[in-house]
Amino acid sequence: MAQLVECVPNFSEGRNHDVVEKIAREIMESRGVVFLGSEMDADHNRSVLSFAGTPEEVVQAAFRACRRASQLIDMNSHSGEHPRIGATDVIPLIPLSGIEMDECVKLSKELARKIAEELNIPTYLYEKSATRPERRSLSDLRKGEYEGLKETIHTEERKPDYGKAEMHPTAGATVVGARPLLVAYNVYLSTEDVAVAKRIAGRVRERDGGMPGVKALGFYIEKRRMAQVSMNLTDLSKTGPVAAFDRVTEEARREGVNVAGSEVVGLLPVGAISEAAVQRLKLIDFDRSQIMEGKLLDMLLSRMVE
Repeated sequence: MAQLVECVPNFSEGRNHDVVEKIAREIMESRGVVFLGSEMDADHNRSVLSFAGTPEEVVQAAFRACRRASQLIDMNSHSGEHPRIGATDVIPLIPLSGIEMDECVKLSKELARKIAEELNIPTYLYEKSATRPERRSLSDLRKGEYEGLKETIHTEERKPDYGKAEMHPTAGATVVGARPLLVAYNVYLSTEDVAVAKRIAGRVRERDGGMPGVKALGFYIEKRRMAQVSMNLTDLSKTGPVAAFDRVTEEARREGVNVAGSEVVGLLPVGAISEAAVQRLKLIDFDRSQIMEGKLLDMLLSRMVE
């Protein structure tokens, strides 16, 4: 079986299409990978790109995209709703077929070292690649965000895993790691009160006693004039989009508000959502190609055989 790895890097730019297109082009022009899609969010001022391919080529494509982002994005002038510490905020590597998690961990460390040494960007390891327990969670690494890390990166607690303990002058810092597949899933509330979304997020996320495999934050989304519960569903065998939607709906009723709709950011693993659930979840701007990841990967396999 061919070895396939997916990469879903997040970049701190969601408003300038030209910048995101230039970063994406670095991936699209890479041999041995297939570009699976992109999502831009102006309110979060963040873009998520997805691609997959052979392990070595995925690492090279991720490095090239990170290098391009460091040339185009200046974190000194960046603002947005989503927590972030750098131009390339996070690069997750995800084993898809023919490769084990520990091999992706090794790849992530090679990539992190390359970014630090060749781009002079301090790099942290997270999730399965973390070198210490307190660094497994991305939210913990992002504490204080870019501005706070500039002040504390010199301390022993915040010292990067690779590179000097000083921020890149424009690109900030980067997080790299290996992790399982997850679904980025947002639920919109019929209120502009972000405090409501934050309270609900606190009740549904696993860390605070909520649903297993759920990470959640509350935001205000200017474009829709709504509060949003933004979730990462990290273990679909325990909590999928339907269960997350139902729980947020229940918590919203407790707050006296309704759920206005929901959205999937990026691709869904095959089987993560049924056709019947698409309408039930009030999905906004949903494209059915988002649940065709398996077919896209079949295209990649065919291309590799050729």
